Amino acid sequence: MTRFDDRVAPIAVATRSGLEESVHHGAGVAIDSNGTVLATIGDPDLVVYPRSCLKPMQAHVMLALGLELADDQLAVACASHEGSELHLAAVRSILARYDLDETDLANTAARPHGAAERASAMVAGVEPSSLQQNCSGKHAAMLATCRINGWPTDAYLEPDHPLQVAITSGFESIGAVVHHVGVDGCGAPTHALALADLARAFATLAAPGSVVGRAMSSNPAMVSGPTSDVTLWMQAIPTLVAKEGAAGVMAAGLADGRAVAFKVADGSDSARHAVVAEALRSAGVDVGAMAASTVAQFSVPVLGHGRPVGRIEALEWTLCSS
Repeated sequence: MTRFDDRVAPIAVATRSGLEESVHHGAGVAIDSNGTVLATIGDPDLVVYPRSCLKPMQAHVMLALGLELADDQLAVACASHEGSELHLAAVRSILARYDLDETDLANTAARPHGAAERASAMVAGVEPSSLQQNCSGKHAAMLATCRINGWPTDAYLEPDHPLQVAITSGFESIGAVVHHVGVDGCGAPTHALALADLARAFATLAAPGSVVGRAMSSNPAMVSGPTSDVTLWMQAIPTLVAKEGAAGVMAAGLADGRAVAFKVADGSDSARHAVVAEALRSAGVDVGAMAASTVAQFSVPVLGHGRPVGRIEALEWTLCSS
């Protein structure tokens, strides 16, 4: 079997005072509107856990299972939210809509994901809870889907629960072959997919008529928070549907069918930030013209004595001949 480290390549390099100091490895793929590979780095068929990149895909499947939500509710179901009151209110509204409450949530209790929200909760003496945890929107949607289909709401996170079986089958129906199922940080099953399949799934999510794509692109701050890179990329580039995942994963699609997916092998979120613009360029997106301020904002500095003395720079992807 080919080793993981034989399938990744240098994807970003950190410079300090004019010298290359360290390198991040990874793999990625960009596809065109026909699903044909445009550019790669490392192995485009590397199987990874997309982690929270799966949330929009899970929501897409749950809609097919009868889930009905307003767009802001659906966006928070796709979110790794910061735990602001706006996010928590949207999660509560999903639960209330289907005669559920916070005690039904089985995701791991935590304080808010956003730094400001987490600090406020700690100052106020608010204990960690499943509601505050960044995946609570997904879990509320899962419970709602169970309620709609008459499935039990307890043990809804077990891989053999009807909901999870249906989600796994639903991924396969949009061309995302599931290679393995593990356990995510929130307790839900997490599916291992090839990067190329992940990119093609996001092309489907961003296609015209996609309910998930409409919800995310029209409510980008609900998908994370007002200053997150995912939110700002979606605000800057029309029709972009994007989602990050823990441990250095990112996927994004456009309404015209172009899409990207990549994984930073060491899980560095700083390197992930640095690679997004190069991934989008590799799909033919003119980020300099469309999102110059976002590119600048998420340039990742390397600090020395408290000031920038270098940065993490993405390396070029290999263009594929037509």
